[in-house]
This record gives sequence, C-alpha cells and structure tokens, in this order.
Amino acid sequence: MPPRAAARAASAKIAEKEATPTVNGTTSTSFASAHRIAANPPHLESSRTQRVASKPVNDVKEKADSAPRKLDQRVVVVAAAAPANHRRTAAKGRAKKEAAPKAAPKAAPKAAAKRKKAAEPESSAEEEAAEEPAAKRKKPDEDETTPEVNGDAPKPKKPKTAARASTPKRDLPKGPRRPKGKKIEINAIRYTAPLKVFVFGEGGQGELGLGATKKAIDVKRPRYNEALSNQDVVRVATGGMHVVALTKDNRILTWGVNDNGALGRDTAGGEQLKDMKDGDDSDSDSDDDETGGLNPLEATPTAISSDHFPEDTVFVDIAAGDSCSFALTTEGAVYGWGTFRKNEGILGFAKNNETATTPVYIDSLTKVTDLACGTNHVLALTKDHQVFAWGNGQQNQLGRRLTERNLNEALVPSRLGFHDSNFKRPSSKIARVACGDYHGLAIAEDGHIWSWGANNYCETGHGDNAGEDNASVITPRIIAALEGKNVHTVEGGSHHNLAITSSGAVLVWGRCDGSQTGIPASTLSSINDPEKVLCSENGKPKILIEPMEVPGLSDIVTGTCGPEHSIVISKQGKAYSWGFSANYQTGLGTDEDVEEPTVIENTAVREVEVVWAGAGGSIVFWLVSGRGEKREGVRGRRLNMCWG
Repeated sequence: MPPRAAARAASAKIAEKEATPTVNGTTSTSFASAHRIAANPPHLESSRTQRVASKPVNDVKEKADSAPRKLDQRVVVVAAAAPANHRRTAAKGRAKKEAAPKAAPKAAPKAAAKRKKAAEPESSAEEEAAEEPAAKRKKPDEDETTPEVNGDAPKPKKPKTAARASTPKRDLPKGPRRPKGKKIEINAIRYTAPLKVFVFGEGGQGELGLGATKKAIDVKRPRYNEALSNQDVVRVATGGMHVVALTKDNRILTWGVNDNGALGRDTAGGEQLKDMKDGDDSDSDSDDDETGGLNPLEATPTAISSDHFPEDTVFVDIAAGDSCSFALTTEGAVYGWGTFRKNEGILGFAKNNETATTPVYIDSLTKVTDLACGTNHVLALTKDHQVFAWGNGQQNQLGRRLTERNLNEALVPSRLGFHDSNFKRPSSKIARVACGDYHGLAIAEDGHIWSWGANNYCETGHGDNAGEDNASVITPRIIAALEGKNVHTVEGGSHHNLAITSSGAVLVWGRCDGSQTGIPASTLSSINDPEKVLCSENGKPKILIEPMEVPGLSDIVTGTCGPEHSIVISKQGKAYSWGFSANYQTGLGTDEDVEEPTVIENTAVREVEVVWAGAGGSIVFWLVSGRGEKREGVRGRRLNMCWG
C-alpha cells in the first residue's frame, strides 16, 4: 500500500475511535458538531427541544442501556435534572445572547470565546473533561436529550419568574386610599379607659366569653370575666350569638358562635380540641375541667389577625349583627366579615361574596363616623351627615323598596333620603343612627326622630298600619309623638324601642305582651284608647302605639335593648332591667319575665358604677367604673358587663 493511502487508512481508524456515540446509536465527531451549529441556528433549537421533551423517559432509558456506560450515566442525569421548561429557557437565553451580543458587554468575551471554541474541533481530552459535571445544556450534534457543557451557547440563567411563583408574596390587604401615603384622620380615638367585663345570661354557645367550661353555660347574675381581665377592653358590641370587643392596644377580639364567619377567624380546629378534652375528662366531676360541649376557640376571646388590615390601621368603634361584624377606623373606613341572612337562608355578604370568613374592606363607604347593626342590616353615618344602609331589606329596614328579584342589590351600601311632607323643611342632617332587629332609627340635628322598616308591632312609632301582617314603613318618616321631647338616645329591640330624654326620662313603645316596655300590664289595660294601646283578641295589651314614659325611673343617661328585654343606666351608675328573662338575660337571677324596671345588684357589682350596657340575643355587657373601698383593685377602674 502506498504511504499516502496507508496514512489515510490510519487516520480513518483514529477518527472511528474518537467518534462520540449518542442515544440513538449514531456517531458524530467534534467537527460534525461545528458543522451542525452552522446548519442549525440556535433559534431553531427550541422546537427540537419541545419534541424531545415529549419523548417517554422509558424510551430514553432503553436506548441508553445499549450505549457505553459513561454515556448511560449522562442520559440518566438529563432525565432527572433537565425538565423541558428548563431547556426551553436555555434555548431562549442562548438565542437572545447570540442575536444581540452588544446588549451585554460584560458577557461578550465569554460569548466570543465560546463561538471560537465551537468553530474549532475539540480534542478528546476536552470532551472527556466536559462529561464529568452535571450537564445543563446539550450539544447540537447529539440527540436532544444529551446535555452539553462546552457548546456554543452561554450557560442559561436561573428562571427567576418560576422562583417567584413557587413562593408567592402575600397580597397586601385592601384599605382606604392614602394620598401621597398620608392617612386622613376622620375620627378621633373615642375609647381609651380600660374596662372590666361582667357577664350573665345564656352562654351555651360560648357567647359570654368565659372559656370552654361547663360553668359558662348559665350565668344567672353578673359574673366577672376572668378571660378578659388582662385584655384592656375599651369597647364591646353584642351580636345575636357572638361578641366583638376593641382593646386599648388596637386589637379586635371575638368570641361566640362562628356560623358564617361571624368571628372573622378560623375556629374549626377547636372542635377537635373539644372532643379530645371531653374524652379525657369523661369520668371527671369537676365543672372546671369539662367543656360543656363548647368549642374552646369560639368560647375564648381571641384576636383577629392584623394581617387582614393595612399597616397603621387604628380602630375607633365596632358593631355586630346576627351573623356579621364590622369595625370602623380613624380614617372613616369600614371593614366587615360574616354574612347577612334573609327569610329563606343566606343572602350573602357582598354581591360577589356569599360569606366573608375574614375581614373585608368595604370600598363603597368613605368618611364614616358611626355604625349601627340590626339583625341583618347595617346603617353607616358619614361625616357630612348622610346615612347609608345595606344588608337584608325584606322588611324595608333599608329605607327603600326592594323586590325579591333585586335583594342582592341591597348588599351594596345605598344612601337614604330623609323627606317628610308632614313637616315644614325638616333637617335631613343626621346626628346619630340606631337599629332595631328589623327597623331603623335616626336622630337629626334639629331633634327630629326618624324611623322606618318593620311595623307589625308599631316599632316605628307610626300607628297607621300597626298590627297588620307584614306592615312596614318603607321610607324614613318623623315620629310625631316624640316631637318636643328632647330625645338624645334611641335604641331598638326586636319589636320595641326606648328613647332617653335630656331630663332623664325613658319613653317606650312597640310590643308589650311580654313585659318588653317595662310598664305593668295592669297600667296598659287601663288605657281604653285603641290609638294608644292595641289589645289582642283575648283583651290583653299587645302593642303600645304611642310612646309612654316608664314609671319609677329618673336620671337615666343611657340604655340598650335586647330582642325582648331592656336595660337602662342612671347617672348614679345603677343599672335597671326588665322584660323577657327565660335565659337570665335580665341579670336578676330569675327565668320569669320581669314586668317592671328592677335594679341589678349582687355582691359582684355592689361597689361598681355602671356606665354602659349592650345586649345581644341572650347576653348583655356592662361598662362600669369602680367606687368605694371594699373591692380591692376595682376603685377607679371601669368595668364592662355583659348579660343576655
């Protein structure tokens, strides 16, 4: 064989030995790699990568088994550590850098070096060195599942977008707009003195906030609430079967029944704790160790997480309905949670939100200064003396006519109009709002008392259709019988009301067949005027149409109405109650109806001065200040009492 032919044959054998095997069994030299780079630009590689990514992993492994051991290790690494989306990201990064190298001057030397290296054949030593690290990219001349370290393209960057998606940031809570980041203060902080809390009434669902003990179920007379002893409570709002409290350090505490999110926090885990404790103490005779069937997360006052409110939010007041709760801030913003109910079931909390289990910012309200809740409706008073109402309007408690088809429209706050043609130019500027269960009340700046809503028992003080089924007053009207009475406070129950005058008298009207008004039945029976007192078929007084003063009371400064009972407080700090008492909600230790106002007094509260009261479905709260020397730690302190 001629020398030249022999040399060519030897070169061919060497080339065969140095050829690089691939997954599909073909061979390719480093020269062929450079050739393929030129023939297949980087912008075409993404489609190849997608096709390769769709190949079954088992097929890749079967083909890899037939290749040399060193290659088999490389293929397994690719199958486990190079997902298709990573390869697509690498291809995009490679195409971008090769198309515009001037955009990244720092990376230009590396790119130039790699292009130079791709244009020159690699030595076998360089190929072996490239196989050792975990491959992140593939050679263009190999099958697409084979990674490449020293190819023509730059090393791909980490997919930052994917990293953010794996650890998403918490959305910031919604709140009022703050021009240039500055808060606009509408309301001053109203309550700063810490209060002690006394409770009584029915606590079968944890409404009294005494914790999950059997002793918390029936409390016949005022009892000090130890669970709130170190909470510095400054304000309390009572709902149907739950309670909301505001503390001095700006926390919102809730307890009681959490149906439909009324507490604004998760209490589901408490059912398991209750079951575990009941099981462990099944043989115990101690009342303190028994849960009494209560969920500890509902029965124990617990704060709502501040994460639901914007930073620097400061609360000034709270309100509670049957299954809903609300909080008012210094900026005049309103947050709410829970739901509204209608006669047929759940109505919803907002048009696009059936139940709000955590606080929600109500963005359609601004510059609010006062809140009041009925069973399933809310009134908001704004800085410019306008009133907005929303919730369930089936009894016209929203001050406007609604049909069954558009009940959901009432979940958006709407402004009330105050017009009464029977009075000459009455003021429509409202100074205070209040709610009964199914009706609304408002005091105007000029002293007129407005009312609207359900009127089955003359709750509104308008006797023209009182006593009729489904009777109501659709839009606000002035209560003529209260003209000139100088009323500064009005409160509503389910079907009765009370008004307190500047002289300290208490006026009542509405349903009276269960001692709701505090006026003895004998006194009402003696009034033979159907325009003042309406009797039932058996001749017993049923409705007190015209407001009447409660006898035996004087110097009254504030009060509250439960569904069928009432409490008033004198300037001397004494509390008087009357009405329905089946659940001990009068605080007098009896489950019989209390016909006349009776002072609430026992050893627990004998030396304290009551300054405020709030009544729910079967609970009531008192705010009192200490007085006298007998009770250590009470003097000079205010206390908050609740009973139902």
